[in-house]
Amino acid sequence: MTARFAPVELKADTSKLTPGDRKAIARLIEAAQVIDTLQLRQRWARNEALWAALKQDRTPLGKARADYFWLNKGPWSTLDGNTSFLPAQVAGIAIPPKKPEGANFYPAGASKAALESWMNGLPPADRQQAQWFFTTIRAGKDGKFATVKYSDEYKPELTRLAALLREAAAATGNASLKKFLTLRADAFLSNDYLPSDFAWMDLDSAVDVTIGPYETYNDELFGYKAAFEAYVSIRDDVETAKLDFFARHMQEIEDSLPLDAKYRNPKVGAVAPMVVVNQVFGAGDGNMGVQTAAYNLPNDERIISQRGSKRVMLKNVQEAKFKATLTPIAKLVLRPQDQQDLDFNSFFTHILAHEITHGLGPHSTQGGKSTPRQDLKDAYSTIEEAKADVTGLYALATMMEKGQLKDTLGQGEAAERKLYTTFLASAFRTLHFGLASSHARGMAIQVNYLLDQGGFVAHADGTFSVDFRKIRQAVTSLDREFLTIEATGDYARAKEMMAKYVVIRPEIQRALDRMKSIPNDIRPSFPTAAALMAQ
Repeated sequence: MTARFAPVELKADTSKLTPGDRKAIARLIEAAQVIDTLQLRQRWARNEALWAALKQDRTPLGKARADYFWLNKGPWSTLDGNTSFLPAQVAGIAIPPKKPEGANFYPAGASKAALESWMNGLPPADRQQAQWFFTTIRAGKDGKFATVKYSDEYKPELTRLAALLREAAAATGNASLKKFLTLRADAFLSNDYLPSDFAWMDLDSAVDVTIGPYETYNDELFGYKAAFEAYVSIRDDVETAKLDFFARHMQEIEDSLPLDAKYRNPKVGAVAPMVVVNQVFGAGDGNMGVQTAAYNLPNDERIISQRGSKRVMLKNVQEAKFKATLTPIAKLVLRPQDQQDLDFNSFFTHILAHEITHGLGPHSTQGGKSTPRQDLKDAYSTIEEAKADVTGLYALATMMEKGQLKDTLGQGEAAERKLYTTFLASAFRTLHFGLASSHARGMAIQVNYLLDQGGFVAHADGTFSVDFRKIRQAVTSLDREFLTIEATGDYARAKEMMAKYVVIRPEIQRALDRMKSIPNDIRPSFPTAAALMAQ
């Protein structure tokens, strides 16, 4: 069951860590293991009981099931549309054939219509709490819905997390890390994450940590609720220094977006931090199924409007993915003459551009009364991931044309070929995961649209190529569509687009069928973390 994930070791250089930071990072790894428990509970109410039962079966099949359960943080395969890979019942626990759309954020069996009706009937302040990142919705004995803060819902685990973070804060000599860990410990108990999110934005430390509730992909019902995740990493100072260039061009990129000028942000938040790290440990939503290669946080629009967002690039994860999955995929889907254009630097830089452009484009609708996330509801994650892909591609091509990337990607025809050809091959790597994730659904829209516009070409021999006469205009047109949907909060238009393009067409399926022997992604082990914990 785990053959679709190539085992890799993620290592990081710890030679420059101070003794205090070594102690701090060990406590953070310990804290991350608590995050795993929270992720299990948030995915499904019976997850922890099922995990305990699966570990009791020591047969080869039992071990394989437990192994795949842990990889997916539940009984549903993320590569197979979140469908169950276990029997209908295990140890007396009935397992739904598909992951519940609302995970364990809402009452089991509660309909979307009933929840929406209840939310819409609340006073504005109460409705905001019901739709907030850090609350669950529960039903009382009388069946009435009520909002519960994460700080109450997960109190024992969050109390433990707060204690571990305070130990790490006491150990480090870095003032910014100490401040973030102290404020995040407070947030776990108060449910107010805003001060610690600002401190996370200001983090300037060899030890880079992201820990707490962030992404909302697990909430497929509304896209409101944040899942707990942890990334414990060590900053790559050499690569991080290269990113300063992009920070100087944020407003310029925003001003050039293919979007009606009235929707553009005339003042993008102050230059947001960007950092390249090498991952030491991942947990919870940060180590489930397909591995994250980069992330852009926080998602709180209050911070984005003031400061932008922080982009974290996991370089050792990206390199592992490129070698284990993208290189063999390119040999199957690209024409032989195009395979020489596959380029890690283009792959790496587009992921950076994807993360940058999450922070650009519309972040409010209805004259500031709402947000794209609220208006687009369950469609938001798919549209936003696709927007970031295409806007990133658009931005890189524009900057390349101006000669602004000559020291990173180069310029001219050869550089352009590498950028678009690598993006095409990478699209198949994403679709290789199936359509369960927002990223994959967004990529299906992109590939099908670009095929229809002639930017991508499917050949009779089953390979694909880029038509360099058409790709630039096709990307611009698609980007305008995504940006306009977000600017107007047009839910119907978003759903119409998804209905048309979130499909695997026959020519794509034939290519995916040839890729069955290639791992979909990587499965990391963390020898550096083990060594630090053993000290």
